[in-house]
Amino acid sequence: DEKLDLDDGHWEDIHVVTGALKLFLRELPEPLVPFSHFDKFIAAIKIQDLSLRGRCIRDLVLSLPPAHHDTMKVLFRHLCRVVEHKEENRMSVQSVAIVFGPTLLRPASEEGNMAMHMVFQNQVVEHIL
Repeated sequence: DEKLDLDDGHWEDIHVVTGALKLFLRELPEPLVPFSHFDKFIAAIKIQDLSLRGRCIRDLVLSLPPAHHDTMKVLFRHLCRVVEHKEENRMSVQSVAIVFGPTLLRPASEEGNMAMHMVFQNQVVEHIL
């Protein structure tokens, strides 16, 4: 219900905009990659055969609920545009994956090895990008 004036000067700082986007995504009741898909994506990124891994991840993305899939499509299109300007913004595919991986893809509970999950979360986002 809050009205935002995007012409307001404080929105000119890209870190404010990115922080707001990450906060919005983090506070969703369920992440962009639903909890029900977390283990499937983690298993897919561990597949050694690159061709099979690619098909598996593509099929998982296509199996997402429509709202998740459509949002992911728009978000990743934008993130790819960010990566296209990596020389100016220093945001390579790996950097974007590190920043957004844990926000977009997280387990329902924080049990288990969080550090290992983070590696795989980042790899999934990197692969999709």
